Amino acid sequence: MLPHELPVSPGEWPRSAGSLTLSLPDPEGVDAVLRWRNDPEVTEWLIQTRINPESLKKEWLSSLTNPLQHVVIAWLGDEVVASGSLWIVDGMGQSHGDPEAYSNREADIDDLVDPRRRGRGFASQIAGVMLGLAFDEVHLRRVTAGCFADNHASRRVLEKSGMRLEQYGVRDSWHADHGWLDGCTYAMLAEEWASLNL
Repeated sequence: MLPHELPVSPGEWPRSAGSLTLSLPDPEGVDAVLRWRNDPEVTEWLIQTRINPESLKKEWLSSLTNPLQHVVIAWLGDEVVASGSLWIVDGMGQSHGDPEAYSNREADIDDLVDPRRRGRGFASQIAGVMLGLAFDEVHLRRVTAGCFADNHASRRVLEKSGMRLEQYGVRDSWHADHGWLDGCTYAMLAEEWASLNL
């Protein structure tokens, strides 16, 4: 798929993900995430720790018309319990090659879960939907996700989703409270996703 053909908010929404209903962001949903987004239990393992609520709200609502960013809000009944994001990026490619071969062909994914709702599989449910969105609907070639190596919960989610540990960096990631820590990058290719979903 060429860069200019990337869809905005592909597919039908809302949609189910296990026990969750995933919807595109709206002011009510984003406000609900913002009630716990800056909680220290949420930010402990994030790179972008405290955020400006108005900036996040503007960014997420603008994702509705931005084909390079896809955000979902996860509802359990009438309660917002998590969110997921997919950012489309360029792959690595030589400057004299055809940029359409690597431009907007990869993505990073992440999720946020209300700390009161952890341990119920919500992050895994969201990861599966975001991978399906990336490969089946946006037709990307590769998806990655990074985390601190000590963030065992995130590592379990990524491994459970079928992503493989592609890079383990020794003390390559700065943590404000713990100093230099090891970091991990997980990845999946489109063909790997297809083989998991035959």
